[in-house]
Amino acid sequence: MRVYQREEAPGSPEPHAVFLEPGQMAEQTLNTEEPRPLELSGPARVVLEGPERRRFSASELMTRLHSSLRLGRNSAARALTPGSGTGAAREGKASGRELRSVEMRADGVAMAAPVDLSGGHGSWPESRLDSQEESALGSRGDSERRQSRFLLNSVLYQEYSDVASARELRRQQREEECPGDEAEGAEEGPGPPRANLSPSSSFRAQRSARGSTFSLWQDIPDVRGSGVLATLSLRDCKLQEAKFELITSEASYIHSLSVAVGHFLGSAELSECLGTQDKQWLFSKLPEVKSTSERFLQDLEQRLEADVLRFSVCDVVLHHCPAFRRVYLPYVTNQAYQERTYQRLLLENPKFPSILARLEESPVCQRLPLTSFLILPFQRITRLKMLVENILKRTAQGSEDEDMATKAFNALKELVQECNASVQSMKRTEELIHLSKKIHFEGKIFPLISQARWLVRHGELVELAPLPAAPPAKLKLSSKAVYLHLFNDCLLLSRRKELGKFAVFVHAKMSELQVKDLSLKPQGIPGHVFLLQLLHGQHAKHQFLLRARTESEKQRWISAMCPSSPQEDKEVISEGEDRPQVQCVRTYKALQPDELTLEKTDILAVRTRTSDGWLEGVRLADGEKGWVPHAYVEEISSLSARLRNLRENKRITSATSKLGEPPA
Repeated sequence: MRVYQREEAPGSPEPHAVFLEPGQMAEQTLNTEEPRPLELSGPARVVLEGPERRRFSASELMTRLHSSLRLGRNSAARALTPGSGTGAAREGKASGRELRSVEMRADGVAMAAPVDLSGGHGSWPESRLDSQEESALGSRGDSERRQSRFLLNSVLYQEYSDVASARELRRQQREEECPGDEAEGAEEGPGPPRANLSPSSSFRAQRSARGSTFSLWQDIPDVRGSGVLATLSLRDCKLQEAKFELITSEASYIHSLSVAVGHFLGSAELSECLGTQDKQWLFSKLPEVKSTSERFLQDLEQRLEADVLRFSVCDVVLHHCPAFRRVYLPYVTNQAYQERTYQRLLLENPKFPSILARLEESPVCQRLPLTSFLILPFQRITRLKMLVENILKRTAQGSEDEDMATKAFNALKELVQECNASVQSMKRTEELIHLSKKIHFEGKIFPLISQARWLVRHGELVELAPLPAAPPAKLKLSSKAVYLHLFNDCLLLSRRKELGKFAVFVHAKMSELQVKDLSLKPQGIPGHVFLLQLLHGQHAKHQFLLRARTESEKQRWISAMCPSSPQEDKEVISEGEDRPQVQCVRTYKALQPDELTLEKTDILAVRTRTSDGWLEGVRLADGEKGWVPHAYVEEISSLSARLRNLRENKRITSATSKLGEPPA
């Protein structure tokens, strides 16, 4: 990896950039005196004139903007004046097959174009690295790669994700100014050109407001100087910003993956502590995920440089989807083994906790835990789908761009669904194997393990029965515990036995269940009670009066035993239905099979609420239904915001249906 710093060239009023190798960088960080200029070796300078030089203009000026901010120059605007420059190092356009280092002159200032010699391990500001940490990031690869313009200034993906989620939460709550217009404040999102605002000052305001160093597309000097912003509608401007966010967020993602691979996986101390198998299970295919994303970012940046004003990204996304599948599917599928390995190492490996604690205290990872890096691939593939969805929402209907965006969205949606299904299938199979060792049928053979069966809900309730000696006027009830295992096709009722085993005394098919909510508490029966009947034909073969501990527990059992149809769930999220909506403000991981795992910004249409803080909802994005604690969501109170959310959801389903695929 090469890291650049400013130096004063003899006889020149402007600082220029030099590149340090890892060993040199360590020496330079210890030397507080003014360093001597270093001789730069390499190909001769190539002077590019006219249209050919113009191809690099967006890249030059974008890098000048970032460099001037990062190096703390007093006047960034001076970098944009003809005849002057920051002297910041920048990269030239280079492909994997034509690798070269080009030094060119622009506006009378020599601009060096470095190439990445880190073997694809990415880079970040030198202030976050020392020589030992940099060497851990990996040695030079056999072939040089084009250096990213965004990695040096990108924040960690965890920070980007927090900022992006907060911005989307505000947008989903906000009322619209007029029909069809997705009103956004200038601070949170893109908008029309802002008068008397230089690109550098805009960038500073953005960084101050968001606490990060990523910029807006409209702040690129070439974009502002072109006059195109005055001709774009608000929707078109937002479309370009959505595309640009996909590129810059990918750079942040690779930044975090570089930390995971270089700082954690590349730690000699941690490698010595872990066995080969544990290391493989803990980090899985993380290096392969990183390499795939680096190739993706390279293609995205080349597309941006080709036409910074009217670039497209969805065809690039679609082209890389097969590569995404090859690395993301196995990584996400092995997540359960990864989590178990991590917990086992904490408990059984005496060296692991202390070594990990030291690594997590390093400023390289910004004191973030290892687990926050290990879950990034699944978070990213989900976020990537959302970013393409945002592009699709703003693309003109019936256009070729809409067709391409829809194809990319569908490809990512299928990948996310396949990842979810793979994880779910593995979890369900393990759960059935575990239960088959504990559940016993009295005098019957019941093959519990089946590929088409999964657990929906389980738990203990209280069975109530009238005492035969009690007078009719004064009802007395006996109570005893009964354990229920509800699967997607049958219900088992059992009694607990020793050693955590269950003896099944009755079972029935789902089609034979009938449930009545006794919320009015007839005859003074206390508690949250419902009646369960097991039918045989038209008659009740067995019936049980069951009491739950809470209202939500009762409602969840009733909902699980008498689930709504897919058509009913679709009606809940249809555009014509103004149902209550909530959005997730804190990530929630499902603890029961009937619960819904939520990510920040997920929107639910509410079906049922309980007085003790639970609700059942249908997620707009994919139609999945489940229960969540109310503490993890907040109400969307604006009617226009709710209608806009439904309208945007219909926009996506309509676009996907045009390609002959049923909407999610």
